[in-house]
Amino acid sequence: MSPAEPTGEAAGEIGRLAPDVETLARRLGSVDYLVDEGLATSMFLSVRLPQPLLLEGEAGVGKTEAAKSLAAVLDTPLIRLQCYEGIDAAEALYEWNYPRQLLSIRLADSSGSALAEEQLFGPDYLIRRPLLRALEHPGPRPAVLLIDEIDRADDDFEAFLLELLAEASVTIPEIGTIRATHPPIIVLTSNRTRDLHDAVKRRCLYHWIDYPNPQREVEILRRRVRESSQTLAVAVADAVSRMRESDVQKPPGVAEAIDWLMALNLLGVERLDAAAVDITLGSVLKYGEDQEVIRAAGLELLVHADD
Repeated sequence: MSPAEPTGEAAGEIGRLAPDVETLARRLGSVDYLVDEGLATSMFLSVRLPQPLLLEGEAGVGKTEAAKSLAAVLDTPLIRLQCYEGIDAAEALYEWNYPRQLLSIRLADSSGSALAEEQLFGPDYLIRRPLLRALEHPGPRPAVLLIDEIDRADDDFEAFLLELLAEASVTIPEIGTIRATHPPIIVLTSNRTRDLHDAVKRRCLYHWIDYPNPQREVEILRRRVRESSQTLAVAVADAVSRMRESDVQKPPGVAEAIDWLMALNLLGVERLDAAAVDITLGSVLKYGEDQEVIRAAGLELLVHADD
């Protein structure tokens, strides 16, 4: 089952901004997020069906950026829920504003007024967390709801999300079911540190984001670090590709490649050599063990293809 389809003005706006896969891909490129046909198609279907989109892939390949870029293209708010171990409804959906409730009770007591329990547990006393804010977004276009790194949460939290994913609604015991008037565009990301439950996957479209090929990665680097030279961007993309093929435990993603190129550019490095790699390795490899692996193999191997 998919969330309710947007109607009226919202559907017209979405149709105008994403009339087809090619237009959406072009608009994403205009905000410097480059997509292949498969990812563009998945994002288009998620927007237009609508249906939640689950993006998996190694860390740093652009899963979070996909949601951010989609929000930019649709000119709508990005509402982000960062998942972590132990997250529950109080952090994700809502909690009651207990200090305000207590104040209302004291004011009622001091004035001799009657205060019914249902008055204390109404919308005015809710502290709205990301999921509820996304459902209550007034439009005209739906918000983009990013549920980031859902694999860090536990099975109970996945079960808690099923109603939201299937029906764009949530149930608050004291109030009842809240349904979105403008169902959010939902993007879930996972680094696949664990397998997600089948019930979550059944409710989502799915796309695996792989590392880009070297030519695409160079183009991404040049767009994100516009002041860098083509030569340096090519050298960084090549070096990062070799790191991914090595025995490092945490291969660098596109995000780390961008960080590295920014650092090299800031330091005024014009040509990537072993000395430049040596002093900036912490910009691209974030684990000491992985740096040791690369150093032991020889930094020259990263910058000389024939060695």
